[in-house]
Amino acid sequence: MRRQPQSNEHTRLEHDSLGPVPVPLTRLWGAVTERSRSHFAIGDPAAYRWPRGVIRAFGLVKQAAAAANAAVGTIDPAVADLIRQAADEVIAGRLDDEFPLGVFQTGSGTHSNMNANEVIANRANQLAGQAPGTYRPVHPNDHVNHGQSSNDVFPAVMHLATLESLDRLDDTVAQLRTAFAERARRWRAIPILGRTHLQDATPVMLGDVVATWAAQLDHARSRLNETRPYLHQLPLGGTAVGSGLNAHRDFGLRAIEHLAAATGYPLRQASDLGAGLSAHDAMETASAALRALAGALFKLANDIRLYGSGPRGGLGELTLPANEPGSSMMPGKVNPSQCEALTMVAVQAFGCDAAVAWANAQGPLQLNVYKPVILHNVLEPARLLRDACVAFTEYCVSGLEPDLARIDAHLQASLMLVTALVPHIGYDRAAELALTAHREGRGLRDVAVETGAVTADQFDAWVRPAEMARPHGSRPGDD
Repeated sequence: MRRQPQSNEHTRLEHDSLGPVPVPLTRLWGAVTERSRSHFAIGDPAAYRWPRGVIRAFGLVKQAAAAANAAVGTIDPAVADLIRQAADEVIAGRLDDEFPLGVFQTGSGTHSNMNANEVIANRANQLAGQAPGTYRPVHPNDHVNHGQSSNDVFPAVMHLATLESLDRLDDTVAQLRTAFAERARRWRAIPILGRTHLQDATPVMLGDVVATWAAQLDHARSRLNETRPYLHQLPLGGTAVGSGLNAHRDFGLRAIEHLAAATGYPLRQASDLGAGLSAHDAMETASAALRALAGALFKLANDIRLYGSGPRGGLGELTLPANEPGSSMMPGKVNPSQCEALTMVAVQAFGCDAAVAWANAQGPLQLNVYKPVILHNVLEPARLLRDACVAFTEYCVSGLEPDLARIDAHLQASLMLVTALVPHIGYDRAAELALTAHREGRGLRDVAVETGAVTADQFDAWVRPAEMARPHGSRPGDD
């Protein structure tokens, strides 16, 4: 015969459908949370525990649900008000320690949904003068979860937490974009040697190079913003399989109206509730947009560390800030550490996106059972990219400076300046000049004049790096 769990001076007995469970006296969570905490101790809790945004989203959803149920008459208004007060504390972050669960649990997120139900119920009962575990007058399932299932609650939480995370990320990307745009304006009159295939090419303006990085960030931000209308659609009201069983006909619409008012987002009920439970295409779209941002950041960080390579043996055309020693062995070495950190974050984001895409494909029949890992792998890169952009802006871009002497030396030594002579002497003759100058280790101007291809005055008039970089005058945005 199986021994029944017993309480002691440190625990109280709570009950769920499987029987009694000892729960720490000082905690507001209940039996389901305690079972999950014991059965799914997977990974470092600090790394995989739900962040503040997810807990806040649960509070918002439960508060909106209580208001909706009171409005349609399915729970007592007094009970709804107790739920509202307890949910307020969850939203404000005063009960964060009562949410110990994380990613690796049941694939529907039921354990986290019940964690929220139990904490809010126990806190509501405390406000009513009752001890935790009594579940009078507020019950976690019958009241806090009324008209809901984990299957429609957790996707709503996923979308809300992601929207808030994208807001914070967008602010930092905008700041980085502004930093690049400011330098693009400041450096727009500096011609620099262009490179394609990692080989010398015709000149460009340094300001235009930096402006392309800003343009990439503009595009990435646009892609992130394009995901928002999909995230605004919530499947609340669909309950377990999208049918709406055990929910009032108007519950989902009313709850989402409350959520829209509380968050300021133009939220609406998903047109197909079943699709919102069995697949998470909006989350996959957001993940793909994060990957695109990561790709842009990877490219520009690599560009900057190439331009800053050296200082003696590389390009050395940009001087990067010296934030910390670069070697434990080589004295005086300084590395492009912010570029390296940003590219590593980008690599992590690529991996998270692969996890989201694969997990979203796993929606057997009426329910995707990879919801928690999808949410984690969207929120993690959003947070990492946000933090990395802040550091990169402050400790790299803000201290970037051009080495004008190095830039000019590379530019004047370039054989690709011969391209400006093509309209005057033809491609074949111009190629011959460049190859001769390269073989003999001489300057292009000297060879061109010596061979009689052009006069010195003609060379100086036709080979003007700044005009080659801007053959049609100002570019759009040059004010």
